[in-house]
Formats: sequence, structure tokens, C-alpha cells
Amino acid sequence: MIITGDDSEYIAFVKARLCDQFLMTDLGPLRYFLGIEVSSTSDGFYISQKKYIQDLVARAALGDERTVETPMELNVKLQPTDGDPFPDPTRYRHIVGSLVTRPDISYPVHILSQFVSAPTTVHYSHLLRVLRYLRGKITRRLFFPRSSFLQLQCYSDATWASDPSDRRSLSAYCVFLGGSLIAWKTKKQTTVSHSSVEAELRGMALLTAEVTWLR
Repeated sequence: MIITGDDSEYIAFVKARLCDQFLMTDLGPLRYFLGIEVSSTSDGFYISQKKYIQDLVARAALGDERTVETPMELNVKLQPTDGDPFPDPTRYRHIVGSLVTRPDISYPVHILSQFVSAPTTVHYSHLLRVLRYLRGKITRRLFFPRSSFLQLQCYSDATWASDPSDRRSLSAYCVFLGGSLIAWKTKKQTTVSHSSVEAELRGMALLTAEVTWLR
């Protein structure tokens, strides 16, 4: 459980009441929680997943120390029939399910997650590329400044008919509260868009629903 706020006395009161009702231990200031590392400075907070990525790469047992600059090659169109069936689909599912939630790999994780039922060797090679990318960018962090204006800033984008198997488009967005990134998503659209304009509008509709909820 994480308890946060700007009133230290009330936080202490809440902790005391919880201790009265439950057997619990106060671990002090937040440092590590569910694979996320938190560091505090005078300017704000940084969150990262360095240790989690190290453990994930170790479990994947990559046979080399190579890194790549991008998590997925440009204009790759993966299909269910690419390559031969992967001999250990459980391994593929485990790695995909364990991938971190960083915004820079949101798109490839979405793509690779579509093949967990029947992965192939080609899909697995692209999955290893994501791991090599994370290993090379392991120190990247998200910054949440202490002083920031409370105004939502939103960005939306969409690809048109980008999935070669069903011709459906992808929507993607990110939402900032002031200078802090608080939400992001990549999602396949539920119906086929007949034009790039329609795909963009569907992407904006997805973002509008998120912003309405946030507000």
C-alpha cells in the first residue's frame, strides 16, 4: 500500500489508525514498489524500472550483449503466418506478459501481444529485439516535477489499416498533467476505418474518453 499526500501529520494519523486495525509494517519513504523504483530530489520524483529490466533480461537468457536503438524496425508488418511455430510458446507468453509498461515500448508490446496464442520464430526474434532495446535504454526514467501547472495536455495519433491481417487501424495517445506523463495507450480499433481521417477521428474519440474520465 502506498499512502501519499501533502499533509504529513494526516498521513501519520492514517498510518496509526491502520496499525490499530491491521498487522502491518511501515517501510518508510517510497523506494521500490511492484517493480517500479522511485527516487526523490528537490526538483521532483523519478520513476524507473532498472532492476526489473535487469531481472527480465536475465530470465530471458540472451546469448549476447547487443543493444539496439529502436524497439521495433520501421514499417514492420507482422502476421500470424510469419516463420515457423515457436517450440516454446509458454516462454514467449511469459516474456510478453512480463514486459515493462514504459511508454516507449507501448506499440511493440501491443503488436507482439497479438501472437501469444501461437507465436512463431519471427515473432520471438522481434520480442528479443525489444529486450535488447530495454537493455540499451535501461537508465531511462519518467520525471514528475514538484512544481507544475494542473492542466491536461493530450496528444493523439493513429495508423490507417496498419494490420495486414484484418486491415484495422491503431490508436495511440499520451496525456500529461502539467509536465508529468500520467497516461498512455496503444490499442487496435474495433472496426475498419475507411480513410486515414476516420482512423484519426476514432483515435481522438478514444483519447476524449480518457480525458473525460481524468477530468
